[in-house]
Amino acid sequence: MSNIRKIDLNLLVAFDALFDELSVSRAAERLALTQPTVSGMLNRLRHLFGDPLFVRTQRGILPTPRAESLAAPVKSLLDDAKTLVAPEIFDPTTAEMTFSISVNDYMQYALVIPFIEALRRQAPKVRVAILPPINAGLTVKLMRGEVDLAITIPEFSDPNLPSRLLYRERYVGIVRKQHALKRSRPSLQDLCRHDHLLVSPTGGGFTSETDTALSKHGLKRNVAVSLPSFHVLLDAVRTINFVALVPERLLGDRRRDFRVFELPISIPGFDVIACWHPRASRHPAHRWLRELLTTVAKRMEKAP
Repeated sequence: MSNIRKIDLNLLVAFDALFDELSVSRAAERLALTQPTVSGMLNRLRHLFGDPLFVRTQRGILPTPRAESLAAPVKSLLDDAKTLVAPEIFDPTTAEMTFSISVNDYMQYALVIPFIEALRRQAPKVRVAILPPINAGLTVKLMRGEVDLAITIPEFSDPNLPSRLLYRERYVGIVRKQHALKRSRPSLQDLCRHDHLLVSPTGGGFTSETDTALSKHGLKRNVAVSLPSFHVLLDAVRTINFVALVPERLLGDRRRDFRVFELPISIPGFDVIACWHPRASRHPAHRWLRELLTTVAKRMEKAP
């Protein structure tokens, strides 16, 4: 208890700002305090924790391992303190706030568009920033509040983060309507006879799980084009004689633009999840946002 009595909550607020900004001057600006005041608070923090916490560099300050270990617990404690002092009642019809969601281009089209439609109906004053996918450093960005929610696949998430399954996706084949591949379920040989294109999540790749599955049958396809975006892929297939294997929900209303066929080979699908930082688990607004996203995803599961 004697150690607890030494803790000034304002010092933890200063620590949080210093950790996020990695600059004494920027932390002071964020806290509306003078730079000498924040420097004094940093000295008190060092004495409190018995560690330098931050070391000076030419470009600002860098956290020590001790500061790195304190960052998440401190941020969670501050969030809990805010809730304790001023319990928040979230009313989506009147709320004015901004959420940030990280998601790739496929999931933007398959899930985010119907989600935004529902959000606009239920929470007209709430804004949402759709950010590019974060494959590296996701946990840190969630912890710092740089992104509120990530829609991703388990392989790109941190298993220690809380998450929720939104839906399970499968692959189908598509060609343009004038393409020579006309069967509703072509043979493996027919599938490999035509040129393919694919989307490479890491950029520049020409193979995927499809090629691994084909090799087990002694077959190989010719991937002529590797693209960075599913939206580019749809436009390419619609106008050029290519075969593409795509997540089925990507097609949406554009399904009628293509000849869609079942695959003659088993290609593993994937799970789409939402993940967030534990500090947002009990926040009323964040809980409402996740529930709305889940509801939209379940509605998609039931759609034909």
